[in-house]
Amino acid sequence: MAKKLKKNKKTVCVIGLGYVGLPLAVRCVEKNYRVFGLDMDRRKINLINKGISPIEEKFLEENLPKYKFLATNDKKIIKRADIVLICVPTPVDEQYNPDLRPIIGAASAVANNLKRGALIVLESTVNPGVSEEVVRPIFEKEGYKIGQDVFIAHCPERINPGDPKWNVTNIPRVVGSFDKKGLRLAVSFYKSIVDAAIQPMKSIREAEAVKIIENSFRDINIAFVNELAKSFDKLDIDLKDVILGASTKPFAFMPHFPSCGVGGHCIPVDPYYLIERAKKSGFDHKFLRLAREINNSMPEYTVELLQDALNEVKIPMNGAKVGVLGIAYKANVDDVRESPAVKIIGLLEKYKTNFLTFDPHILQKSTAKDLKEILQKSDALILVTDHKEFLEIAPQVFKKNKIKVIIDGKNCLDKDAIKKLGIVYKGIGR
Repeated sequence: MAKKLKKNKKTVCVIGLGYVGLPLAVRCVEKNYRVFGLDMDRRKINLINKGISPIEEKFLEENLPKYKFLATNDKKIIKRADIVLICVPTPVDEQYNPDLRPIIGAASAVANNLKRGALIVLESTVNPGVSEEVVRPIFEKEGYKIGQDVFIAHCPERINPGDPKWNVTNIPRVVGSFDKKGLRLAVSFYKSIVDAAIQPMKSIREAEAVKIIENSFRDINIAFVNELAKSFDKLDIDLKDVILGASTKPFAFMPHFPSCGVGGHCIPVDPYYLIERAKKSGFDHKFLRLAREINNSMPEYTVELLQDALNEVKIPMNGAKVGVLGIAYKANVDDVRESPAVKIIGLLEKYKTNFLTFDPHILQKSTAKDLKEILQKSDALILVTDHKEFLEIAPQVFKKNKIKVIIDGKNCLDKDAIKKLGIVYKGIGR
């Protein structure tokens, strides 16, 4: 495949140079494709064209300088592409309704600048039916025949920011299309860039459903342990210990752990796409709705734990000096999408606490200049993100800085050592 490409390179255009699109573009360059990237963020475009990753990600920091490509905001670049990868966000609004405007905008841009015979792959996560009901009509309206003038496929993105093992090069993928040729072209393309199995699906709708159930599965299991956390707090049982005990069973149990909230670009969002689409077809996903309700409640529950702990040391919430450790949604990345920190900070504002925030990976959004400042100026701490910098803090450092309360939102600190120092410790379910 590589030798063939060297003789007659195909051109790939990646629309959306974020956590999904940027690694894909770099990988395509590595695999000898001509690559263009389309994005509307001028700052991001300038950094990428200098070989600098705008995202804190090991794969990108190591490979973007070696495998550069042209990033632009000029939609006409699409006309040069044999393969177009749509990697735009699929968010929800404040009422948790799916927002398909980025998909519609990207598909319209492609349809208006299309090279006939091109393969269009939607990587953005969508509910079953979006390719048929939203994407396909955009191309047909422009007079294109699907399966003849243009080939449309769906390969739902699988990316795990910060993962040292799994990345765009080695995660297995699934692919669906409207027709056999489109499926063959898409499978062939992904086999050329991914060193893992590529699973063809019987329909494009099946491919769409795969990603939704992957993340709904995780959301439901996390909701289960989050509800257990609330229960076990009442029963005075350390849920983390119980889960580790249950994990000794070598089959039929998969450990999930409670926390101060579910964040990221997938789990807190994707279930709503299925909930809303199923509702239009007359089905109510009660289980998914309940899981979302439970997981959405965890930031508020975390702040309730803070209030209880402050009461123990006779400090009122109003005016309490609280330090928020972490803004990112997960450890050792700079990604704030759907981070529970946002809701926790909002609640601290509501209760008129005197709070500071610090995230070593997102300094521009931190209100404390460094870890030393937030420790010195806080009576209580809420650990929201389990960054390695926070895990390395010795319990004695908390005592030295006269920290009276610690809310461990990730259950990652040494509970016993902290409590022995006379500090009020509360975890999520421990």
